[in-house]
Amino acid sequence: MPIFEYECRACGRAFETLVRTGDVAACPSCSSQDLEKLLSLSAISTADIRKANVNKARQANKGIQKDKAMAEMDEIRHHYGDAPNPPLRKPK
Repeated sequence: MPIFEYECRACGRAFETLVRTGDVAACPSCSSQDLEKLLSLSAISTADIRKANVNKARQANKGIQKDKAMAEMDEIRHHYGDAPNPPLRKPK
């Protein structure tokens, strides 16, 4: 059973629905059958695409961790100024 995307010409609502062979789709809002079938984009997932996405996420996470560490160091410097041996973690 394929899922199709439609836009109702009567009320303008876009929706998805399962359509069996021989069935006619109708708008869930106004029950009109005057519909325009929309182009559905498909998602393809391969091992290479998943690996690339994981690597992107890891790189983004490294950047976030670096930003957090820099912000923590800035806060410590702001709190302790130019003290010779400031603690690595702020006091609780």
